Amino acid sequence: MERFGVKSAPSRNRSKTALYVTPQDRVTEFGSELHEDGGKLFCTSCNVVLNHVRKSAINDHLKSKTHTKRKAEFEEQNVRKKQRTLTASLQCNSTAQTEKNSVIQDFVKMCLEANIPLEKADHPSVRAFLSRYVKNGSSIPKSDQLRKAYLPDGYDNENQLINTEDR
Repeated sequence: MERFGVKSAPSRNRSKTALYVTPQDRVTEFGSELHEDGGKLFCTSCNVVLNHVRKSAINDHLKSKTHTKRKAEFEEQNVRKKQRTLTASLQCNSTAQTEKNSVIQDFVKMCLEANIPLEKADHPSVRAFLSRYVKNGSSIPKSDQLRKAYLPDGYDNENQLINTEDR
């Protein structure tokens, strides 16, 4: 057919997916029924991941019997839990994590200012004292990890303080 200049009719098998729709767009479209986290679309009451590209899949889920049943159960509960992705959960800094880092950095700073070698933190009596009397004291790592992970931070902070005082 191409030899005679006749072109075939356009194909009707095109995909009906919305290519440029984000999960956040679907959240604004459907309201509180859905939520987005980590680039994924979740049903709030069912805690399942939905395909945000196909609107029909979302509509089918919202009309399903299991969704209506779970939605009724969800509304009865006082606690509203939303499912999160693993990456979002790991990125969240809890107060315990920030407090732990603060204790470790203060411990390293105290050792540096008092000219106490970091190896002394490995002694069993020091370990026992820290775990018994210092809040989060048992989370203070051994000396090699203190040197690798926390000593450069303390060194950089002290250099910044010295540089700002000189000016």
